[in-house]
Amino acid sequence: MTTSNIRPFKGILPKIGKNTYIDSSSVLVGDILIKDEVSIWPLVAARGDVNSITIGERTNIQDGTILHVTRKSESNPNGYPLVIGDDVTVGHHCMLHGCQLGNRILVGMGAIIMDGAIVQDDVFIGAGTLVPPNKILESGFLYVGNPMKKARPLKESEQKFLKQSAVNYVKLKDSYLAEH
Repeated sequence: MTTSNIRPFKGILPKIGKNTYIDSSSVLVGDILIKDEVSIWPLVAARGDVNSITIGERTNIQDGTILHVTRKSESNPNGYPLVIGDDVTVGHHCMLHGCQLGNRILVGMGAIIMDGAIVQDDVFIGAGTLVPPNKILESGFLYVGNPMKKARPLKESEQKFLKQSAVNYVKLKDSYLAEH
């Protein structure tokens, strides 16, 4: 079904999983796969026009975030799709461009993650952090700064919070769905 905010590009319409919340002010275009229990909050822009976007289960993409990809080319035959794992919290006003995020990640408000970057599971990315192209962020650490630096290992309480943040947003999403 095409609506004003969920629309095809070159005949490819976003695929949306079960029990998802997509705010009517967000815009999703093209080759996008949204898995179950996901929430897409106000003013998110996601363009799967020159490559694909995948958003894993129970992930939340918060207000004003931009999701985009890099086209396939002779020098980069696969381009850079955007792949976001399960139980990921993407804070307000982030930019995720052609990168790969594992599971149980928190991306702080205003962070930018660029082409080819790989974020392993169980990572905190601080607010305003810039992750340059092709960097690998190792599992179990906090990264901060512009450009990003590995700050320290995550505390046990922070590692537990990564999953809890996703759970909190699933509950909030369910409340929004109950209103409609």
